[in-house]
Amino acid sequence: MRFDPSEHETKNIYKLLSGSVVPRPIAWVSTISDSGVRNLAPFSFFTVASRQPPMLCISIGPGVGARKGTVKDTLENIRTGKEFVINISSTPLGNEMQKTSENLASEVDEFEEAGLTPISSEKIKPMRVKEAPIQMECKLHKIVELGSDHLIIGEMVLYHIQEEYYMEEYKVDFEKLRPLGRLAASFSESRDFFSLPKDYLK
Repeated sequence: MRFDPSEHETKNIYKLLSGSVVPRPIAWVSTISDSGVRNLAPFSFFTVASRQPPMLCISIGPGVGARKGTVKDTLENIRTGKEFVINISSTPLGNEMQKTSENLASEVDEFEEAGLTPISSEKIKPMRVKEAPIQMECKLHKIVELGSDHLIIGEMVLYHIQEEYYMEEYKVDFEKLRPLGRLAASFSESRDFFSLPKDYLK
């Protein structure tokens, strides 16, 4: 079978992409508005963008559902505040993370809605999620408009990890982390880790 994007609706090509580029890590992004309202939302178009300086990127699409045609609060807050935190969710936090993905009014604090604990960052204004095993403080580097979406590139200026998830030599304990991933409209837990012969990794 073959699919030419020019011959199909955007939502259908999106389904194919989101069902093929899997599993995707989830950036649980916390920001703050000009008026001081805390915002928290998950995005699965997320990866590392640069090693030095360390940079992360997330892609933010347009509003959906009742907020179709609007700019998402996360994007607006990053545009104005130029700072954000990428929290990493573990599987046990899946319900709380899903709660923060709902289309809530801009004046609603998603930390409170999901029963999560905000804690202060050290180098930026947006709060971190205390319950998240890993939190990365970021300062905006660039916003690139790409079609219907916006690619947010941020420099990671401070990394936090709860001690129980840290191993020696700067390694993360995946078995304890139980990272939550996205598979189209479903979720997955990374498990059963294994290595491959080095010849296969060229």
